[in-house]
Amino acid sequence: MHLLIDKITRLEIDWNRRPLTEADFYRLCRKHKVTVEEIPLRVSGFYYSVLGRHCIALDSRLSRQKKLLVMFHEFAHFLLHAPEGGATANYHGVGKRTRKELEADVFALCAVIPRTWINSARFCEYVDENAIEAEMVSERLRIFERFGV
Repeated sequence: MHLLIDKITRLEIDWNRRPLTEADFYRLCRKHKVTVEEIPLRVSGFYYSVLGRHCIALDSRLSRQKKLLVMFHEFAHFLLHAPEGGATANYHGVGKRTRKELEADVFALCAVIPRTWINSARFCEYVDENAIEAEMVSERLRIFERFGV
């Protein structure tokens, strides 16, 4: 986990210090030349790479918070799991819960619900103000307990 955190820290985006926004996501994608498309999908989203081009597809019908989580989950696949060559695809919430899926979930949940919130006396207020789903909060707290991030 420490190697992953080092790689994420080099992004210099205040990951896990403040909640990242949709604007942060698009800024990262522009910087790293990742194409994003929002279209109606049967899955929440997926990352794919073909011939050296990196793309993220998002279901255009997602709620604001779910969309934000999926955005950062798929960006994590690009950041942490992009292949050196060839083609790949990673789908959000499809298939087995692999190490790569766990890493993408950790990245996304820490991006949306930073550690600074968890350590704050106002944690419940932050969650309510940002309309964060209970399932996301529970999973984020499990990540905090398990990995300390």
